[in-house]
Amino acid sequence: MLTSTLLAAATTPLEWSPTVGIIIIIANIIAIAFGKLTINYPSSEPALPSANFFGGFGVPALLATTAFGHILGAGIVLGLHNLGRI
Repeated sequence: MLTSTLLAAATTPLEWSPTVGIIIIIANIIAIAFGKLTINYPSSEPALPSANFFGGFGVPALLATTAFGHILGAGIVLGLHNLGRI
């Protein structure tokens, strides 16, 4: 019974396209902007090689914001795919 319910809920697989890449990039930009405004110590050690190029972020802040951006982007992509928009 549970297996048939799971199979009925399955959708077509989502293939990568430039649209998906653009959505992930935009989600990362939004996450970095959000992190720039909300992280208390964005320049904590270890520092990046060119800190000015990365907005003054250290490695922890850069990893945190880009991880959040990918999670946000994946949610947007899966939501749009579920709605049939992409």
